[in-house]
Amino acid sequence: MNAHLTARRVLAAATWAAMALTLQLAGLAQAQTADAAVSNVSAANAIEAITARQQGANVVVKIALRRAPDKLPLNFAISNPARIALDFGATVNATGKNLLELNQGDLRGVNLVQAGERSRLVFNLKRSLNYATAIDGNAIILTIDGSGGLATAVDSTGLPVAKPAVPAGKQALRDLDFRRGANGEGRVVVDLPNNQVAVDVRQTPTGVVVDFLKTGVPDTLRRKLDVGDFGTPVWQITTVPQGENTRLTIEARGLWEQTVYQSDTQLVVDIKPIKEDPNKLTQGSQGYRGEKLSFNFQNVEVRAALQAIADISGLNIITSDSVAGNLTLRLKEVPWDQALDVILQAKGLDMRKNGNVLWIAPKEELLTKEKLELEQKAQIADLEPLKSEIFQLNYQKAEAFKLVFGLDGGADSKNRILSKRGSAIIEPRTNQVFVTDIPSKLEDVRRLIAKTDVATKQVLIEARIVEASDTFTRNLGAKLGFTDLRTQRGGDSGYQIGSSNTRIGIGGNITGVGESTGQVAVGTSSYANSQFVNLPASSINGAQAGSLAVSLFSSAANRFLNLELSALEEDGTGKIISSPRVITSDKSVALIEQGIELPYQVATSSGATSIQFRKANLRLEVTPQITPDGNVVIDVDVNKDSVGQETRSGFAIDTKHVKTQVMVDNGGTVVLGGIYQLTERSTTDKVPLLGDVPVLGYLFRSNTRTNDKTELLVFITPKIVAEKLPSTR
Repeated sequence: MNAHLTARRVLAAATWAAMALTLQLAGLAQAQTADAAVSNVSAANAIEAITARQQGANVVVKIALRRAPDKLPLNFAISNPARIALDFGATVNATGKNLLELNQGDLRGVNLVQAGERSRLVFNLKRSLNYATAIDGNAIILTIDGSGGLATAVDSTGLPVAKPAVPAGKQALRDLDFRRGANGEGRVVVDLPNNQVAVDVRQTPTGVVVDFLKTGVPDTLRRKLDVGDFGTPVWQITTVPQGENTRLTIEARGLWEQTVYQSDTQLVVDIKPIKEDPNKLTQGSQGYRGEKLSFNFQNVEVRAALQAIADISGLNIITSDSVAGNLTLRLKEVPWDQALDVILQAKGLDMRKNGNVLWIAPKEELLTKEKLELEQKAQIADLEPLKSEIFQLNYQKAEAFKLVFGLDGGADSKNRILSKRGSAIIEPRTNQVFVTDIPSKLEDVRRLIAKTDVATKQVLIEARIVEASDTFTRNLGAKLGFTDLRTQRGGDSGYQIGSSNTRIGIGGNITGVGESTGQVAVGTSSYANSQFVNLPASSINGAQAGSLAVSLFSSAANRFLNLELSALEEDGTGKIISSPRVITSDKSVALIEQGIELPYQVATSSGATSIQFRKANLRLEVTPQITPDGNVVIDVDVNKDSVGQETRSGFAIDTKHVKTQVMVDNGGTVVLGGIYQLTERSTTDKVPLLGDVPVLGYLFRSNTRTNDKTELLVFITPKIVAEKLPSTR
């Protein structure tokens, strides 16, 4: 038997950013080869060689290019896992390799990835360190500072180069912001004064501490932020000066993992929640995360292989007496937790984890043991003495727990949380619940009531319904008449042309004249005026049109030509604002309405008619839901009805209705919808032929033009009512 074991430590907890970067490296490395990179003639430059050397505590990496670069490559860093990435535009990989093992100080190696004409170099570090870059002829010099301080750029000979100009005075943080990510992670974004700020990141049992070396903080950023309402693991962020430095403390709760990365002058700290699996060896969201190791076992005992894994992982492993047999195993660069899973699957074993102790046994043995334990617990529950307890409910109604206790579905109710021996009595008068059961079930009931019997938040909903109108109407008309006093005769003769009732007359009292010319009657058979064109401007809403009259007559005053022009213009604006308000509890329906009920006739099957009533009112119905981040989701139904035109069966109802669901910030206002109506109408009454004559045609026609605009907007504003502070005496 020959066993060979080597172990190499890596940083723990590869995060989503690191995972994305790793997938990118793997995919691009398979897609591109060195030969294709060299044959790409469209690229302006190429990476020919990468070398690294130790210079004191620092590591100096030289990236030789085919031509001198015009500018430094884009760069960013990731702290977990520790990596530095350099992006070269219009540059191909001419080294012929996708991975270089450098192993100099804190530098492990570098991955070379090419996508099209762009290349990325990813330097894998043992720990997160600061770095600097400089151009030296046809090469890029990367300096990794091993002391943990501010990195100084050097040339190929190791001499410092000129630093970029830094603004005069002490540098200070420019801004700090907190956001909630799409997956529930808390994201802290810090704007740095420049990309040369040294950053020290440390993870603590309660959160993450970030020190910005030799960097101040303005007074506006010296504060403590309570961000617990955002629904992320982060609940508090504190920024304070620490001597010449600035310390950012991020406090988190629950199980989480952190990722820190910097791009130019922006530092981002992500605190991502993870779900804990008690049977998982290492907690996290990236699968196997143990330290990598290599195995070469030849017919070795299973117990010896498990002992080797225990030495590497630091866990206490207890094996059952039934674990036996040998195995042959060869693994290279495999996390130890994955190697343990491979061994367990190969030999039909399983494990149970309790803290840092692992118990390993055959699967059948573990299942049999757990089954016996469950049966014993069930027997104990059947023999355990019962206890009684009274629970006083403050906010919930006692009847709401009938389903939970199985009082409405019998003893076989699926939602019953009591044991088969347990019972409950509900007292609605005092709003109390009497429960008799074993102590463990009483504790479950106590936790349930503590979680559900809480005060519900209140929401004030204010709706504003705005109806704006802008109306314009213009009427123009004319009257034209002629009278000849010399030719008027007594009786019904008058001055006429034609015969019967189709004759045209000017003046006189002829009945037919009035019927044909539209003159105004002054008696049963008398038409006194002499207007043979009578098209005046009509009234608007009861308002009479103004008029201008002109009469022309002969020197003997026996012939008259009468002209009367009338005009009326109306221009009006109006606004109706309805503002119903209602307050309700979270997730509870609220309704408020005001208006009248109108009667209308309805025919029955027997042919008779009956009177029914229909509402014409202002109505607001809402159902708010408060989200964990402080916003409000509202199901809203708004009606604005008014009395319309009268019909045979009653009055018609003009309805304006909006029904939708919308999410609004606390105290914010949103427009649910709007209706815009524009009415344009033009009417002309005229004498045929004469009304079409240019200029003079205005004397033989009447014009009416209407232009009405109406607009309806519905606004909604929710406000979460603040809880009352306890009074002090």
